[in-house]
Parts: sequence; C-alpha cells; structure tokens
Amino acid sequence: MKTSELRVALFSGNYNYVRDGANQALNRLVDFLLRQGVAVRVYAPTTDNPAFPPTGDLVSVPSLPFPFGRSEYRFTYGMQAHVRADIARFAPNLFHVSAPDVLGHKAIALARSMNAPVVASMHTRFETYLRYYGLGMLEPALEGLMRRFYCRSDVVLPPSPAMAEHMRERGMGKDFVIWERGIDRDVFRPSARSSTWRANFGISDDNVVIGFLGRLVMEKGLNDFAAAIRELKQRGVPHKVLIIGDGPARASFAQEVPGAAFAGFLTGAELGRAVASLDVLLNPSVTETFGNIALEAMACGLPIVAARTSVSEHLTKDNVTGRQVEPGDTQGYADALAEYCTHPDVRTRHGKAALEACARFDWDVINQSVLDAYLRVCNSPAHG
Repeated sequence: MKTSELRVALFSGNYNYVRDGANQALNRLVDFLLRQGVAVRVYAPTTDNPAFPPTGDLVSVPSLPFPFGRSEYRFTYGMQAHVRADIARFAPNLFHVSAPDVLGHKAIALARSMNAPVVASMHTRFETYLRYYGLGMLEPALEGLMRRFYCRSDVVLPPSPAMAEHMRERGMGKDFVIWERGIDRDVFRPSARSSTWRANFGISDDNVVIGFLGRLVMEKGLNDFAAAIRELKQRGVPHKVLIIGDGPARASFAQEVPGAAFAGFLTGAELGRAVASLDVLLNPSVTETFGNIALEAMACGLPIVAARTSVSEHLTKDNVTGRQVEPGDTQGYADALAEYCTHPDVRTRHGKAALEACARFDWDVINQSVLDAYLRVCNSPAHG
C-alpha cells in the first residue's frame, strides 16, 4: 500500500472541544497526513463552543458530560448506527484509536470485523488520575482495561522510550513505535520575552518568576506546586509566581498561592510571550506521558524543575537542563527553586542547555514516524 492509498479513521475522546497537549498533537498529525495525501476522517465528541477549529473532517459522536466535577470533558457511550454508517461510507483501511474509552474499544471491535489494522496512541496515564479524586482503589481495574485496549492493537504509539518500557512491563502491547512531540519555534523562543508584559502583572526585570503552565486541575500537581511555593516563602527567598492556564480548580488554587499572578488561558503568540517571560518552570505533575509544557518552556530557554518520572528523565537532564525532584518532595522542590532564584548564573546556564536539548523536536519529522508505522502495519502479511 502507498501513502496516497491510506484511508485513516481516527477516534478521539477530545479532538478539539477542550485544548490540551493530546488533542493538539492529534490535530498536527492530521494536518501532516493530509499534506502527504492521506485521506483522514475523525470521530469524536463535539460541543457547540469548541476550543479551536478541528483540522480535517470531524464527525460528531454522541456523548455526555463527564462526572466528578469535570463536565468540561465528555465521554461517549457507544458507537451509534449513524456513526457506523459514516465509517462504512468512508471505508477506512486503518483505524487509529487515541483513548481507551467506550468509543475506542468499539472502534477496535469494528476494525477487527473489517480486517483493518489498528494503531493506538498513548497520550495520558488515565489510571493515575483516580488517586486525585479519592478513587485510588480502582486504579488496578482501570489499568486492566487499558491493558486490554492496547493489547488488541497492532501497533502502540507511546510518546517516549521510557513510556514504551513502562507499557511493556505492564503487558500493554508488544509492537511499539515512539511518537514524540514537536515544538513550534515561531511561537516558543527566548526572544518572545517581554518586560512590558511582565510589568502588567507588577513584575520587574529584577524579579525571578516561577511559573506554572497547564490546565488548572488537581491531577497536574497543584497541591505540590502550592506547597513548594509556601516553603520558599517561609525561607524568605525572593520570587514572584505567575500562573498560565485556566481550569475548574482555579479558585481553590488561587487561595493556595496568595499573591500569585494569573495570566489565564493563552494561545499562539500570546502563550509564547508568556512562557518566555518566566524565569523557571515548576512542573510537579506525574500524569503526563510526554511533557509538552516542559518542551515549550525549554524552547524558551527556561530551566525546568519537575517531578522525577520517566517523562521528565526523557526530556530533561538533572542539574544540566533543570532539576528533577522526587514526587511530593516539598523540600526538594523548594531547594531547586531557591538555587535558581539566588544563582542567576546557574539559571542561565541550565536554561541555555534546555534550549539546545530541544532542538531535535521537529513536528514533521516526528509525525513521519507515525505515517511509517501506518504503512508498515498495512503492508504486513496479516493485512497487506
């Protein structure tokens, strides 16, 4: 099979109604595939006011708001007849599933009935979310569902070698192809830094700004971030805090970090300017599978203080491009931040190293690896 003969049905739990790193990666992939002459049709929940226009053809799949105070997200409850009819008309020769939800499982079953190969991308460690909502006892069961989902796929696309090893150790698939993430260097660059923008938040050029970047939800490590900032204040280390992003936990988070400036939800050049105007990024989250926000900050020349996970170890090098701290170690986070606040030479050196380390993350090169995986599985003896 040639590239121009590919017909890809892509299934997503959130393609564009809420902006996050996972769906932005999927939209960039679809843009790349369309430019290569691949036919793509996307099936996902929709809302009346999506966060951004979808790339390519999007077919709405019926859905309901997610419970537990996360109604901004939606979940599907099946694959209705009109959706199946649309898939039949499109006649895909490859299924790409991106979430282990009901729609994803139904899509795999349909692909098997059509003898079409299935490629599954891994974007989020959903099993870790449960512990932030007092449901940690359900984590093994959810991990079991995820294992079944990925094992039913022909190829799995984890975002890093470390995540591939994590999945392999847990029996979540056998054939892995790494699909990393890229960076838009026209947006994220050191020269986007703005003293004027900082001044709008009462921040001078002399202030060291510790930033948070991402959706304001508990699973992003908001409690650990707030605890580290409190410890830094108790030590009397001069600093400012600036939060970039929005979400359902904003009000409670603001109470935990009094005096912090909130820039809100930003995109495009405004986001690039905001990130470049920070001095160090604190990312205590342990739920990421790649760490897009860390890559964006690195491209702006910022050192990263991050929870030590397989993701952070893949992107950053401890004491070279930033600092890695054991998850939940408030003292460790504060120690790392204090060094960057009081030693500008270390901050500059690690920020320069971070900028150099992210040079290889080009979107088209990265997305070509996905296209190559598509062609390989379609031309395999089982499906060729």
